[in-house]
Amino acid sequence: MSTTSHPIFAKLQNPIYQAVMLLAAVLVFNLGAIAFRAAGMEIEQRFPWTIAASFLLFFAAMNAIMSIFTQNMDHYWSRSILSFIGLAAVSAIMAQLFSKLSMNEAGSYKWIYVVLTIGYLVFLLMLTAMRRIVDFAQKEEWNQPRLRQKRRS
Repeated sequence: MSTTSHPIFAKLQNPIYQAVMLLAAVLVFNLGAIAFRAAGMEIEQRFPWTIAASFLLFFAAMNAIMSIFTQNMDHYWSRSILSFIGLAAVSAIMAQLFSKLSMNEAGSYKWIYVVLTIGYLVFLLMLTAMRRIVDFAQKEEWNQPRLRQKRRS
């Protein structure tokens, strides 16, 4: 598959860069929630866990879609999965620090993390399979189908 040479697009193809960008976004949203809470807005204590799970889902979707444009799938897979694990761990630590609740105390977020992880792996597998099928079809030499004559009875 051909890729574009735009520098921003090249950076977005790097799973580590994707994870770092989203960690920064998690931090900004958590700090924003603290600012809103200080301004008198009512924000649920589990909101940092919602932010962490939301950006984990965003990473899963963005990362799997960007896998279509990579040249070396094996290299991308390893970096992608490690980035997902890092993002999940660091965003969970941030959520725990900002909310003062552990994952078990935050309710169903433990299961949300499990579902997001399984969904991410399934989505990445589906897009990888689709990419390999398209690559195979592009390499395959296609001949015209033979015309069949109808038999007369």
